[in-house]
Amino acid sequence: MISIENVRKVYPNGSEALKGVSIHIERGEFVFIVGSSGSGKSTLIKLLLKELDPTSGRIVINNIDTTKILRKDIPYLRRNLGVVFQDFRLLQNKTVYENVAFAMRVIEAPSKAIRRNVPTVLSLVGLHNKMKAYPNQLSGGEQQRTALARAIVNKPPILIADEPTGNLDPETAWGIMNLLEDINRQGTTVVVATHAKDIVDAMQKRVITLRKGVIIRDVEKGGYSDEA
Repeated sequence: MISIENVRKVYPNGSEALKGVSIHIERGEFVFIVGSSGSGKSTLIKLLLKELDPTSGRIVINNIDTTKILRKDIPYLRRNLGVVFQDFRLLQNKTVYENVAFAMRVIEAPSKAIRRNVPTVLSLVGLHNKMKAYPNQLSGGEQQRTALARAIVNKPPILIADEPTGNLDPETAWGIMNLLEDINRQGTTVVVATHAKDIVDAMQKRVITLRKGVIIRDVEKGGYSDEA
């Protein structure tokens, strides 16, 4: 599903963010990527999203070698990926319904499918009664649930969440994590980069810990405390 093979990333200023990292994530896994600032966590996520290219090594996602694809084919790669960011990245001039529908329009989904699927996924994340609201009328948790609905409406096999609870209070954060776990139970591979120690410790999923560009631990049922 995701294969990262001996990947190095050196930035133009000479900073080496990743130093020969290798990770294999199976279909249907739920994986936390943890580590302090400067560990290489954000670089790894950007490499998975093809926002950056590795200096060396190989990344294969859903049988696609991302290090070899042409720029024009990157949008097709990203159709395999649902993405949730810390800062929501919603379109402020569109309603909740329109924000989620936009993800389907990008892949030229039929209007009939949009009308059917958007309300269904909004119900899944508990926002069926907020379809006509705009982002500035929503709480932080509601905005993140809208972003999550947008990420999964096209049923991608992989969901990548980059600090999805970073701007949320603890109760709301748990609501988002419970939704991610529900999505994972339905077969979606979920990869979460996070600093949320309490959540990682409690959920006991696979935890990959980075420190200064190197994997220092990869534990099947671990916690953030494994970093110590």
